[in-house]
Amino acid sequence: MFDPPNTQIRRTSTFPTMKSPYPTPITPSQTQIGWIGTGVMGAAMASRLLSAGYSLTIYARTPSKTLSLQSQGACLVHSPSEVAKASDVIFTMLGHPPDVRQIVLENPDSILSSITPGSVIIDHTSSHPVLAKQIYDAAREKDCWAVDAPVSGGDIGARDGKLTILAGGDKAVVKWLTPLLSLMGKPNYMGGAGCGQSCKIANQITVGGSLLGLSEGLVFAEAAGLDKARWLEAVRGGAAGSMVMEIFGERMIGKDFRPGGFAEYMVKDLGMGLDVVEEDGEKVAVLPGAGLSKQLFSGMVANGDGKLGTQGLITVIERINGKRTQNPV
Repeated sequence: MFDPPNTQIRRTSTFPTMKSPYPTPITPSQTQIGWIGTGVMGAAMASRLLSAGYSLTIYARTPSKTLSLQSQGACLVHSPSEVAKASDVIFTMLGHPPDVRQIVLENPDSILSSITPGSVIIDHTSSHPVLAKQIYDAAREKDCWAVDAPVSGGDIGARDGKLTILAGGDKAVVKWLTPLLSLMGKPNYMGGAGCGQSCKIANQITVGGSLLGLSEGLVFAEAAGLDKARWLEAVRGGAAGSMVMEIFGERMIGKDFRPGGFAEYMVKDLGMGLDVVEEDGEKVAVLPGAGLSKQLFSGMVANGDGKLGTQGLITVIERINGKRTQNPV
């Protein structure tokens, strides 16, 4: 692997000793943690584990993104399989389901190629319920466990340890993981394998609709000659108020579109909701609002704004109304 010039990256090939696989109680002094995925959300979540005294072995396809975590004591290795060898609990926080499939299941150096019996995989990626079930089944064949645990709360929730964590898998395993999950937010057990991902899809359908409503409300308020900040303050305590409004309202007004979650990821999440078919092939939810939200977020991507935060949806509504945001942050 080629490292960019002038980037100081510390690697280790000396693995810590496995000391506390499931169901041995989790403690900072014994439990070895692995982490794969160091984007905006993943880096903030991993940092909280390091701050709590846990030892982390990490892997990233872009090693330079791990420098902050290394400065906190994390050890960078060359592959997912090396993370698996070093860890009792392995977290993943990736971009798309194909990334999860390759990192966890299919690559010669995947997590499952070298995982140790009793280890637990927690996938925080917003991914597909069917893939979550496949990972769970593959882990059980290795005498290991897997939990699908996507999160909601954005970059602020990740930084402050206030994420909503939506966990699917074995209930006893999720309970065992509580000391780790509680450092990042509030764990909620949703049911068997795949249920965490299904819950996140339903969450994203709801958030997408809320972002659309907030975008249109702000555009209408401006067109009507209202002061947008005053409008936001007036309605936030009423029925229109929501967590989406609290997190994104002022950012939208200030044209602050820095990402907590990328708009292109919302296209992925809404697409999974629209594509989900029950295993029996009969129970399919008809979701016209989610379909419209996906089209509008797809418009953001087509406009070259897929790497903006989801609050950038307002730029699409503004374009439809003949107003173009200049140089969004």
